[in-house]
Amino acid sequence: MKSIIIGGGKVGYYLLRTLKKRGHHVVLIEREKNICLKIAEDIDAEIICGDGTDLEVLKDAGIQEAEIIAAVTGTDEENLVICEIAKVSFDINKTIARINNPKNIAMFKALGVDKTVCSTEVIANLIEYEFDKDNFKLIHTFERGAMILVEIVVHSGDKWDNSYVRDIELPEECVITSILRNKKVIYPRGDTQFTVDDKVLVITNQPALLKLKKHLLSGGK
Repeated sequence: MKSIIIGGGKVGYYLLRTLKKRGHHVVLIEREKNICLKIAEDIDAEIICGDGTDLEVLKDAGIQEAEIIAAVTGTDEENLVICEIAKVSFDINKTIARINNPKNIAMFKALGVDKTVCSTEVIANLIEYEFDKDNFKLIHTFERGAMILVEIVVHSGDKWDNSYVRDIELPEECVITSILRNKKVIYPRGDTQFTVDDKVLVITNQPALLKLKKHLLSGGK
């Protein structure tokens, strides 16, 4: 999975470093040459010096092969423009924008940006978790990632399928809050049984997020 980060400031730098350590194919675009050179000294990554709103620069970065665009410059307006270009000009379905002013969140979502977040770690986890599994999605973050709402979809054959809530041993600091079933909300008890296509909402936090993913990959019980 290829991701492109636009913006080489502190957020972009740490995001690039985090994703490279996790083994992701990631390209960074930054307009300031001195910043590009400095990052290149620290991180072995593909770095392009250019304007992230320039179509040719985006093409040079291989945006046609990218699945995710993360616009993390220090300017909300520029991040919005980048996400709009990615969607309209390159048909990128998955865009993430850093928000510097919380007042802009509603506007960004109204204009089609898929995710708006502030925390570098949350952005990294969005890229790693949300878009690579069809049964595990990050829905929303609160207090800069201190609390995270996750949606887990129950598929046929999953360990959760036909299991009871009381039998699911979630990692600590993971709490099932509700189940969405046939457009109805269920507030689960221990004897509530999961069925196929249930959307299970789980509240967790940043440290427990990776444990939750491992729990699901191991069979979910």
